[in-house]
Amino acid sequence: MGKLIIVSNRLPITVGSVIKKSSGGLVSALSGVSTDTKMIWIGWPGTFSSNSDNSAKLKETLINDFDCYPIFLSKKEVSDHYHGFSNACLWPALHYFSLHIHYSSRFWDSYVNINRKFAEYIAENAEDDDLVWIHDYHLFLVPQMLREMKPNIKIGFFLHTPFPSFEVFRCLPHREEILKGLLGADLVGFHTYGYLRHFRRSCLRLLNIESDIAHVLVGKRFCKLGVFPIGIDSGLFLKELGTKKFIKRRNELKKAYANYKVVLSVERVDYTKGILRRLEAIEKFLYHHKHKLDVAFVFIGIPTRGEVKEYKELLGQIQKKVGEINGQYSNIEYTPIHFIHKTIPLSDLCALYSIADVAMITPLIDGMNLVAKEYLACKTDSTGVLLLSEFAGAAHELISAILVNPYDIDNVTKNLENALLMDDAEKDQRLIPMRSHVLRYDANHWAQTFLDELKQSRKRIKQQNNTNLKFISEKVLNLIKKAKKVAFFIDYDGTLREFEDTPDKATPTKEILKIISELARCRNHEVFIISGRKEADLQKWFKGVNVTLIAEHGYSILLPKSDKWQMTNPEIDLSWKKKVIKILSQYVSTPQGTSIEEKKSAVVWHYRQADPEFGKWKSQQLLGNLLEILTSENVVVSQGNHIVEVSSSQINKGFAVRHFMQKNNYDLIVCAGDDKTDESMFQINDPRIISIKIGLNQTFAKYKILSPALFKGFLAKVAKRGNI
Repeated sequence: MGKLIIVSNRLPITVGSVIKKSSGGLVSALSGVSTDTKMIWIGWPGTFSSNSDNSAKLKETLINDFDCYPIFLSKKEVSDHYHGFSNACLWPALHYFSLHIHYSSRFWDSYVNINRKFAEYIAENAEDDDLVWIHDYHLFLVPQMLREMKPNIKIGFFLHTPFPSFEVFRCLPHREEILKGLLGADLVGFHTYGYLRHFRRSCLRLLNIESDIAHVLVGKRFCKLGVFPIGIDSGLFLKELGTKKFIKRRNELKKAYANYKVVLSVERVDYTKGILRRLEAIEKFLYHHKHKLDVAFVFIGIPTRGEVKEYKELLGQIQKKVGEINGQYSNIEYTPIHFIHKTIPLSDLCALYSIADVAMITPLIDGMNLVAKEYLACKTDSTGVLLLSEFAGAAHELISAILVNPYDIDNVTKNLENALLMDDAEKDQRLIPMRSHVLRYDANHWAQTFLDELKQSRKRIKQQNNTNLKFISEKVLNLIKKAKKVAFFIDYDGTLREFEDTPDKATPTKEILKIISELARCRNHEVFIISGRKEADLQKWFKGVNVTLIAEHGYSILLPKSDKWQMTNPEIDLSWKKKVIKILSQYVSTPQGTSIEEKKSAVVWHYRQADPEFGKWKSQQLLGNLLEILTSENVVVSQGNHIVEVSSSQINKGFAVRHFMQKNNYDLIVCAGDDKTDESMFQINDPRIISIKIGLNQTFAKYKILSPALFKGFLAKVAKRGNI
């Protein structure tokens, strides 16, 4: 493996009179990654420079001394990209605050340009054997942009925020471009399975891309999805707990709060953190416990985005509310809330964690929330209680915490009282396993697990799905080369041609016509297009191509250079069609976007343009209804890709293939298709047949190829060898 390239909006350095390396969570997480791997970091250095000489000198220093490769941005670029699209548009949407979305086309243009600038700079400094790990929502478009520039490089992406439900995500302008950008990665990581599930649903609803629980098929390649809950730098906190500075501050704080139970809150002053609602719960608690002035609430509000209007207003509201509560419940000796609006030293933070009886962490939504894990790491005496919002990503791991709904003020107040009254035995029972989990699954474990998965992503996908095109191609090519006469029975939709929103749009591309023409020109090949399509469609599309056309899954045949279709079974009974059309008509009004297609030998209910989940649910109802009503009819009811089809049991693709096998002495028969209507070909018990399933579904086929794009590549290789 080559080097590891970490990409984030900001470099882990602070540029001032001297340049200092930051000690953030991501830096710490990566510090324990295998030392035999060279690691570089790409991002913005956090400075503006109008002097090209100064920029060149700073760049040289950062690269040589810190392995940091800077991307310089102007004030306007930072304003429009970072403060604009990233934080005024993406941040609120990702955190379910769609009313806070502020969009401007100028913001988006800048976002695209900066993402491209990042992708180009990565490409300049990356080799094909490198690993590129891109971080967070500021760079959603980079994976796809980089993929186009460096198609063979391995790209990982991790999202440090929530990924919202489809109903919220679709509020974003350019939501399709964002999804496509992420799908350029080999591996996309999320904190929780819920975020992964939301991403998959957005891909389905906005891009019409289906996926399984861990993979999304994108053209010729897979994007793997994974859940990687981030941890803290536990070593940093454990080390701090042994310092003299920490011990001194802890003893001072113990003395200062000797007569109180301490409830601690630590977070950035952000509207996602639910601070105002938490203050409401505290106010209600104090109202019901006025005679017990033994609880001190310590709020550490870390400043953030002070230049943004919403954050300025929020800080003012918090300060006002704190003043009102303190004015109501303070006396000469007691002030209930101590609000500190600044970043405090690590020793002070650890000391507060250590003495706090309760950590009150109740965000309205949070990607993970590492404060909860930091608190647990510092509780060496096991005497604390974690009061945690169920909407924090950490709630999925820290299941022994007291989980609360931050929107339910009464619930939070009641559970705060329970936390303060909890006996020591229950505290130990809850806290000890959570602390053990936090120390074991730390930031380094998170980083190493993600990178190990990224290294193996393509290899595992190929192993799991038996879709190694090179392996299939070589094996089949060798058999085809040795055969004197080969027949190809090739399905159309989903096999040769990718699906479209409406069937009429799925006409053959120039690439398809070229491949099929070249395949048919090989002296020992006979090519059959065997499809569920109507006669008129196939005849129009493949006119002049030397292939046999088989329409409606085997109902009729058109030989090369002929204009007359022949029925495979003139005695076929189609009297059931009127009954079927009547049943299907009941399913056209809901959901919207469904339609009925009547063919000569079949009737099809289409739902590709309907809501995909509602359509699939209705299709299951329709299947059950049809199977119950049509038990005495000579029909087959099958479900294909966004269709339910009723066709005669007297014909299918298997019958058509056998028809030509009996008339011709083939040495080899290649059958390829993507859905259940093709399984009748795959089930023919004949050693001459090589069956190929396009896609991932269960099949009787011997081989699988992931997509129409890959299958066309396979056919192109067959044609090339056959024409040599």
